[in-house]
Parts: sequence; structure tokens; C-alpha cells
Amino acid sequence: MTQFRVIDLKQFQYCPRLIYFHHCLPHIRPVTKKMERGIEMQRAALRNEARRSLKPYGVSHGERLYNVLLESTELGLRGKIELVIKTTDNPRGTPELIPVDFKNSRRGKPDKHLKLQLTAYALMLEENEHLPVKRGFLYYIPLRQAVEVRISARLKADLRKSVETMRKIVATEWMPPPTARRAKCTDCEFRRFCNDI
Repeated sequence: MTQFRVIDLKQFQYCPRLIYFHHCLPHIRPVTKKMERGIEMQRAALRNEARRSLKPYGVSHGERLYNVLLESTELGLRGKIELVIKTTDNPRGTPELIPVDFKNSRRGKPDKHLKLQLTAYALMLEENEHLPVKRGFLYYIPLRQAVEVRISARLKADLRKSVETMRKIVATEWMPPPTARRAKCTDCEFRRFCNDI
């Protein structure tokens, strides 16, 4: 069974062809300056994280765990979440895990592809740590803003459906149709490979 990275989920939602290019033609992927800049901004944000309070995440105390490696045999996913907050700062005083995914975006709006990525981290945390994960945060680095995302049953179902479709793409080496939003193609590192656009 193919094991996907959590970032593959985000890319699949952005454009399903990215899964085809990455897994069926793995040696053609270019690395763009935008990708390199995003990685460096995430590193810088993590260095600053230890100095901030946990207030943006809705808790007053907790333990920060950085760059947590996760894997799910059930979902066939693996990934590394930048920050997990372990806390008991809730009405019941029960242990809670809160994943925080850092994003280099000025939108400040949690689009579906980002919510699914965060949901994947939440489910992997539940599987690995045997603790419920009911919410997570997207931290928008340029805005210095944390946006809460509730891990709903709908998001979990959408995640499983996405992984199933990704498996079909890889197993059959099927190139799916391109994204309907062609404006996304402008900045895509694979645009020169899509001859039908």
C-alpha cells in the first residue's frame, strides 16, 4: 500500500494532478523559490514560538512539542507537524492534544485543503497517542494569527475519501483532470507538464 505524506492531501485538494506527478513521475518535481521561502519562514516562526504565550491557541498552560513525526497505518499517511500542544486547560481538566500547522499565507482563511491537512494530523495524533483531538490551529505566519479549526466528522469523512481517490490515481497511474480553477496553474511548478491546459 502506498504511504502518502500529509502534504499530499493539501496538494490533492489544490489540484489532483499533483498526486499523479509526484507519485507516478517522482523524478521530475522542481523546487521553486516560493517553496524554499515557505520552509525558511516556518523555521523562523518555530524559533519565535517558544517566546509566545499559548493564549492565541485558547489555553493558558501546556507543553509544546515541536516537529512531531506521525504515522498512521490505518490511513496510510505520514507527516511532521510543526507544533503539538499538550494541555489539560479545558473545562473537564482532561488531557488534550492540539496540533498547530504553520502557514506562509496572508489569507488568514482556512481553505479546505488546509483543514484536511490539519485533520490528518489530528487523526494521526489520536491513533499514536490514544487521546482525543477535537480542534487544531492554522497559524498564519505573516499575519501572526492563529485560526481554530474544529475536527468534525465531515472533515474526517472528506479526508478518508481523498486518500481513497489518491490511492486510485497511483495504483492505476491515472492522470486526473486538472483543477477547475485555472488561476492556480499560474504558479504551479508542474504547469509545463500539463499540455492540455
